Amino acid sequence: MRILLVEDEPEMVSALRAALKRHDMVVDHAGSLNEAEGSVAADSYDAILLDRQLPDGDGLSLVPRLRSAKNTTPVLMLTARGDTSDKVDGLDMGADDYLAKPFAFEELLARLRALLRRPAPIQSQFIRAGDLVLDVGHREASIRAEPLSLPRRELLVLEALMRRTGRMVQREALMDAVFGLDDEIQSNALDTHVSRLRRKLADADAGVTINGIRGVGYLLRETT
Repeated sequence: MRILLVEDEPEMVSALRAALKRHDMVVDHAGSLNEAEGSVAADSYDAILLDRQLPDGDGLSLVPRLRSAKNTTPVLMLTARGDTSDKVDGLDMGADDYLAKPFAFEELLARLRALLRRPAPIQSQFIRAGDLVLDVGHREASIRAEPLSLPRRELLVLEALMRRTGRMVQREALMDAVFGLDDEIQSNALDTHVSRLRRKLADADAGVTINGIRGVGYLLRETT
């Protein structure tokens, strides 16, 4: 699962990122409303953890803007405001759930699981670049309707790159997308996965290339 964490307290961010990664979740972080809007415009998420007290305003103000843009991503509000009236306001404005600080991580995880069990509106789960199509929901890749067999980690690399087609994806973000927190990772592991994926895409004439800047990251470009 890919989660957007919108929170400005460094200690809370560090603790939640580490805990969520231990449960095989990919976590993107935004420290303000402005950063959060940029993140949801650039990527799709399975859920958003949204703090109310942010440096540039009330986090709750993001929710109606998401809903008016037809973005139905589940939103779990995190707040120090635990009054019933605050919870009612949040739910009425389009948030899906509300959790008052301080909270136990087990409860946060349970609430996330409950949100993700809800039936989602039917929407496209496909990402396209060149002649390559990635079915995100089923983690299947195809080229001109022909299946492209890829192991799990190469698929994760491909998804991270295709979500940002034409833009650089930093090594750290790719590492977070591909490897779990407790994985024993060799220094060249990411480059090995990218190299194998690049070769397979070239052999299949996928209409895309993967370019890298040494020590910085990789980007996927369309060639057709």
